[in-house]
Amino acid sequence: MKKLSLFLVFISGFAFADTHIYLVRHAEKIVSEGVNDPELTPIGLFRADNIAKQLSSVGVTQIFSTEYKRTMQTAKPLADYQSIKITPYDASDLEAFAEQLKQIQGTVLVVGHSNTTPQLTQLLSGKDVNPIQDDEYDNLYQVIITENKTWLNRFKTIPSYVLNTPSMLMNIRNNNKTIKVTPIKDKK
Repeated sequence: MKKLSLFLVFISGFAFADTHIYLVRHAEKIVSEGVNDPELTPIGLFRADNIAKQLSSVGVTQIFSTEYKRTMQTAKPLADYQSIKITPYDASDLEAFAEQLKQIQGTVLVVGHSNTTPQLTQLLSGKDVNPIQDDEYDNLYQVIITENKTWLNRFKTIPSYVLNTPSMLMNIRNNNKTIKVTPIKDKK
């Protein structure tokens, strides 16, 4: 019995698996008066592919997105590459969604909006998160939740100022349909 008790104490330290949650705002959308559910621009589609490349090697097992075209299109390249179904979520109750995400063990991507992504990141991490500006699409947040601590890391996808140079715009418009997602390989 004593050996069983020691064994249970030993393995209890390994019972909590880390949760890694990546959060992004949707990529650049088409701005058109009177259109409530726009699709992504060519730059937005390029950014969505880039996000997929950035996250292709982190082991994402679940992807959540609001049901808007722009968020679904941002999530789609990684979902296609990883063969994962995109699960819609209700952004009107972020507190409940944050609690749901905290219970997931593994690695998750959440695609949201400028008004929801910082708030959800703050709910998950307990840290202050600056608002996202209307023209800001390059934030990538990583929240790591362990049994004893929560971390918030902030990264950037391709900065918008790089994508908006004339030569890059021409390249994206000419090649957007041929972009392929390939995993990032570690050099050994």
